Amino acid sequence: MGLFGTKMEIPSASEALPGRSERMPIAGAHVISGEPLDGPFEGYERIMVAMGCFWGAERKFWQAPGVISTSVGYVAGHTQNPTYEEVCSGRTGHTEAVRAIFDPGVTSYEEMLRVFWESHNPTQGMRQGNDTGTQYRSGLYYYDDEQKDLVHRSREAFQEMLDSAGYGAITTEIQAAPEYYFAEDYHQQYLAKNPNGYCGLGGTGVSCPIGLTEA
Repeated sequence: MGLFGTKMEIPSASEALPGRSERMPIAGAHVISGEPLDGPFEGYERIMVAMGCFWGAERKFWQAPGVISTSVGYVAGHTQNPTYEEVCSGRTGHTEAVRAIFDPGVTSYEEMLRVFWESHNPTQGMRQGNDTGTQYRSGLYYYDDEQKDLVHRSREAFQEMLDSAGYGAITTEIQAAPEYYFAEDYHQQYLAKNPNGYCGLGGTGVSCPIGLTEA
């Protein structure tokens, strides 16, 4: 347990809350782009990340050139279709996540990785800034072998930059994309609906190299 009872260890499947079979209802369109929050997205690519409070993290991606839709949800835990309150209890194992859909003709997965690494501090373990708990851990979740390779190569490159700047080891959770559970509608594009809302993101100030497909 961390400060004020915050859980700092991911519960086992047997310890996690049971959840439910009903999926979270979602809005039909993105508040800013008007694109769907979910769908086949044919011709587009996607990235799934966790980087602390998902309100600020989602804004980082919808502001990135080439991104057509974003959403927030819960990933990498045990509880089926969790609620925000359950995730915040530390008893589901999930982390707050963002899924971004982007046009590969305008941007690239490597550029999306740059946004990820530069927009938060990936060396903090089970917290991000003042936000503490397992739901705020850093995570990268790849959809195929090509993304997996780029994720690991970007991690190695960014670690070298962090080492030079005096930071510690990256603690980012890296694994194949798990089940993505949409968060409640009021969380979707939260900072567009609430411009003065809280955003706890703070990067390291270190630039991440891109161009990782080069030999």
